[in-house]
Amino acid sequence: MNTGMLWFDNNPKTDLETKIIKAAKYYQNKYGQHPNLCFVHPSMLDQKKQPPAGFEIRSSTKILPDHLWLGISSQSPAAVKKLANV
Repeated sequence: MNTGMLWFDNNPKTDLETKIIKAAKYYQNKYGQHPNLCFVHPSMLDQKKQPPAGFEIRSSTKILPDHLWLGISSQSPAAVKKLANV
């Protein structure tokens, strides 16, 4: 991902999937493209849940809790993995 959009949502009643969908709708309305990559802080991941359809979710300690970094993946999966430090 070369550029992205940072989204903040600290509502404890909303699950990660709902937060991503809401942020993705805003992204699509603003930029005219549907994002397919989302970076989140590791504390936000729930390994039991599947990501929303069409999304790759990566964790990174570079992203603050309650923040989502959305964009379009323009790199190979290996490059994205290196960026995320996972």
